[in-house]
Amino acid sequence: MEKPVENKYPSVKEVSDEERIHMVKDIFSTITGKYDFLNHFLSLRRDIAWRRFAVRKMSFPCKGGRFLDVACGTGDLSIDAALKFPGITVTGLDFIKEMLDPGKVKVIGKGLQERIDLMQGDALYLPFQDNTFDVAGIAFGIRNIPDRGRALREMARVVRPGGQIMVLEMAFTRNWFSNLLYHTYLNHLLPRIAKWFSFNPKAYYYLADSIMNFPSPVEFSRLMTDAGMADVEWYKLTLGITYLYVGIKPG
Repeated sequence: MEKPVENKYPSVKEVSDEERIHMVKDIFSTITGKYDFLNHFLSLRRDIAWRRFAVRKMSFPCKGGRFLDVACGTGDLSIDAALKFPGITVTGLDFIKEMLDPGKVKVIGKGLQERIDLMQGDALYLPFQDNTFDVAGIAFGIRNIPDRGRALREMARVVRPGGQIMVLEMAFTRNWFSNLLYHTYLNHLLPRIAKWFSFNPKAYYYLADSIMNFPSPVEFSRLMTDAGMADVEWYKLTLGITYLYVGIKPG
């Protein structure tokens, strides 16, 4: 019989919003050392392709533009956007300093420090004026925010009329066979693999739990519409493991 994981985080369905925020802070402040490696390894490097797909769907003015990367983590989406669109400037924001520090090293390593600014901040209280950015995006971060509606409204607030709000997030597939495979991978294989590389392997049980409790594409697109976005579309990636959602701020 498999030995239960000690000190396993409670399910996201069993905690208050405040408890979940503390849980997320604990998780992401303790896994930064191998965060990028595990993301690439455990997704079979599909996370790279998913982010680049999102960047290809971005739209900026011909001679520049501003991009806001919410819950930017170690800065991968910020860097991909800056490399794809040489004329834009990028602001990345995350509320966990331990995630930002390696991100800043990566930005300097790419020679992008003049165009990418990574800063600490709260997705629920974005420290920017209305209509500041052309595009606001969040990659694999919205499921860690209990008040998703407020986060989406804040992203829409700081985007100019006609600008894009983009959400890239993993999902639990709705096919019984793929569900079985995905459930087995998320709850059994992924945490076991993570034990070899992470000081906090129980974080990857949280990952599985947060994915399985994330809204369906129809439900999440409705949440974006309720937050004031128009023409919400979604793109199914890798058999529905991940979805890209794109909404427009009405002009």
